[in-house]
Amino acid sequence: MYQLLKQEGRARRGEFTTVHGTVQTPAFMNVATSAAIKGGISSLDLRELRCQVELCNTYHLHIRPGDRVIRELGGLHRFTGWNRPILTDSGGFQVFSLSSLRKIREEGVTFSSHVDGKRIFMGPEESMRIQSNLASTIAMAFDECIENPAPRPYVEQSVARTTRWLRRCKAELDRLNRLPDTINPHQLLFGINQGGTYDDIRVEHMKEIARLGLDGYAIGGLAVGEPAEVMYHIIEEVEPHMPADRPRYLMGVGTPVNILEGVARGLDLFDCVMPSRNARHGHLFTWNGILNLQNNKYLLDERPIEEGCGCFACRGGHSRAYIRHLFRAKEMLGMRLAVAHNLYFYNTLMERVREALDQGRFDAFYREMVPVLGRRI
Repeated sequence: MYQLLKQEGRARRGEFTTVHGTVQTPAFMNVATSAAIKGGISSLDLRELRCQVELCNTYHLHIRPGDRVIRELGGLHRFTGWNRPILTDSGGFQVFSLSSLRKIREEGVTFSSHVDGKRIFMGPEESMRIQSNLASTIAMAFDECIENPAPRPYVEQSVARTTRWLRRCKAELDRLNRLPDTINPHQLLFGINQGGTYDDIRVEHMKEIARLGLDGYAIGGLAVGEPAEVMYHIIEEVEPHMPADRPRYLMGVGTPVNILEGVARGLDLFDCVMPSRNARHGHLFTWNGILNLQNNKYLLDERPIEEGCGCFACRGGHSRAYIRHLFRAKEMLGMRLAVAHNLYFYNTLMERVREALDQGRFDAFYREMVPVLGRRI
């Protein structure tokens, strides 16, 4: 479980112990949507890139190859060759993003597969069964991700239903973990705070789900179009009501600056497709800001992506000019090297955050890096 080691302001330094290993927090979870990092990154690569937690997508794996197939093959850890913690999201965000293809009822959601149009039903029990078949370390509760902004009456109705669904998720996962043939009987459950951009709904929902004594808590439904200042404000309102002895996860966030702001406000876990997605288009994160390798100014640039970087793209003697050429020639190696660099940067960023917290200088680190990491070179 979670142990708070040190605190500076609201920022927390901790350890999160699971059946698949201990996570040093704050931590960034590397997104492997279909049980693979897009860009040709293997589980062996992830270890070298300092990854602690892999995040896989319940909806996508249920669609293809099927959670029962993965169960037959021994669960996600054996399937992928990754033996460290894995978090599976509930599928809720993907289901609700299919707004034109789904229908919400109290029982759950009926929707059409984005692959073949097949009609599928998913509710709290189904999500828990799928995630139990996947045998991830952490299962996320099935919830509704609300659009921002949304009318208050709808948000109130949705949050109440999400709470009812959370209770059903807990009961079902408790049942599944007791079954003799469950692959991971120690699977953890995280609940998700919702409430749009309404402070009072967010706070009351957090208070209510905190009483359920779950293994961890997430803030969902942010970074979906609202200004960053609104997101930070919601975190500040909700965080005091999150259990201090449980890990706190900000879902789908974000840029390096977003993460530093989240850490400063007391959150422990983060995930986002941004480092891998941006890398596949040549947008790379460095300690001096963001560079776009597609620019002509890198045509003859013999330097690595970043001097002194320990990722295999920079360490392997690959120049900016070479990687730019790979992108222009549509060679897969270009994406692989760029994704490797960005993931290494994010994971190393979290290492430096933890080091700063250990040494009692996080505030200085935060003030130094926030103006730098978001600027374009």
